[in-house]
Amino acid sequence: MTDYIRWFRELGIDDVDLVGGKNASLGEMYQNLSAEGIRIPNGFAITVDAYKNIIDNNDAWKALHDQLDLFDPDDVKQLQERGKNCRDIIQNCTLPDELITQIESAYEALKLEYGEDVILAVRSSATAEDSPEASFAGQNDSYLNIVGLDVLLDAYKRCLASNFTDRSIHYKYDHGFDYLKVHLSVVVMKMVRSDIAQSGVMFSIDSETGFKDVVFINAAYGLGENIVQGTIEPDSFYVHKPTFKKGYRSVLKRRLGDKALTMVFSDEINEENIAIEYIKNIDTSHEKQTQFCISDKDVQLLAEYAIKIEDHYSKEAGYEKPMDMEWAKDGVDGKLYIVQARPETVESRKEENILEMYTLTQQSKV
Repeated sequence: MTDYIRWFRELGIDDVDLVGGKNASLGEMYQNLSAEGIRIPNGFAITVDAYKNIIDNNDAWKALHDQLDLFDPDDVKQLQERGKNCRDIIQNCTLPDELITQIESAYEALKLEYGEDVILAVRSSATAEDSPEASFAGQNDSYLNIVGLDVLLDAYKRCLASNFTDRSIHYKYDHGFDYLKVHLSVVVMKMVRSDIAQSGVMFSIDSETGFKDVVFINAAYGLGENIVQGTIEPDSFYVHKPTFKKGYRSVLKRRLGDKALTMVFSDEINEENIAIEYIKNIDTSHEKQTQFCISDKDVQLLAEYAIKIEDHYSKEAGYEKPMDMEWAKDGVDGKLYIVQARPETVESRKEENILEMYTLTQQSKV
């Protein structure tokens, strides 16, 4: 019997070919950084072998080749038609019984750990994800607020089908990847309840200038998709790494964003057991918009996480490796979690030709 499930505790950064970049990184942190105080929600990967075997067992490779061979991705109409056809091919595939059984067993294990009503995040993890040449971040789909086996299985198939979204197909074309040689694994993890708290992204480098001595943190209310999609202006914070490492816990710079929308769970009842997005945006109150959404204490803890993560990945790589991370605060337990970390693939490859100057306008008693 093929083992299609790998828990985070079994994975490391060298497992990209088996579970994709996102899963490999989550496993790397879960194994190596949990003891350093960094919180990673538990979860498991459904391996690339499952993706390939599903296509094999349903004789779908030829149908996919028929759609993707000898077509022009720059022809928008053709791209839309071929992409939809490919997604339909995957959606119509039957999942092997042994795969369903293994997913169900792993899901039950998460329920034992977190409770019968555990809410899941189901996210795509591509084998070419986070390579130095290209980041597949945002090219494939994720599904949040997932509860129940049938909904989980539907979310899984939708993640696999998202390997052939229009944007994903064109991204592969632009970066020279074979459409059918970028395979997908899927992340299934306990979801952090940031819908009733805050979330965001952060970089162990200034992503706007490439300045390497700061941690740059973005934060907003609710789920983090609004920041990732650029639909709101988040709060932002800078922490100076060299002084932080010397024990000086201060926020170098703050910028108040509008945070006009808050993404939360929808109260819509899931009657069809399909993984549609059970999330929605609501207007952020004026009071919340006019104040920072996280405290300096949270900023400092996130900066500590970012520095530890960058140090670990840099040590493993043998060279300085700036990191791009997603974080979430749980509104139930009040704790901060890291839900993704990948190499920063834009600013770290630019030439260092920008001078960024910081001036302290206030003096401390130290």
